[in-house]
Amino acid sequence: MLRKERLKCFSYLTILVILIVLFYLILPHMAYAYLDPGTGSYILQLIIGILFGLLFAVKMFLGKIKIFLKNIFSRKKKDEN
Repeated sequence: MLRKERLKCFSYLTILVILIVLFYLILPHMAYAYLDPGTGSYILQLIIGILFGLLFAVKMFLGKIKIFLKNIFSRKKKDEN
């Protein structure tokens, strides 16, 4: 039983080492990249869009929770009457 666990651990370790070596060989060491002036405004637009999307999603989620709770409490009032 212990031998199987050692082999499993050894196989995970060898796969990890192979992946690290492959990434080191495939990925470049130096990247000579050019970012034009429009890149900054594009990144800013992405950030603003993501923020507004998240705010809208939260607003919709909270609205549904409000409606759900409102329905629950209005049922209790109707049942009491």
